[in-house]
Amino acid sequence: MENMTTVHMPAVMNAKDVASYLGISKQGAYNLMNSGSFPTLRVGKRLLVPADKFLEWIYEHSDNVKVEI
Repeated sequence: MENMTTVHMPAVMNAKDVASYLGISKQGAYNLMNSGSFPTLRVGKRLLVPADKFLEWIYEHSDNVKVEI
């Protein structure tokens, strides 16, 4: 039987959420979110990440490709 973990995340994530899920600093999350290669949504001055796009990004980058942040 496969060992699966259920993770609950909001539909739209902020930098603190991204940092928590990736295990990086909040500044690292902001750097990643501003890199241009990360799926972000700007609402006013807020920089957000749709959870479905975040998960797609993780799957696309899960082949040990280093992402500069």
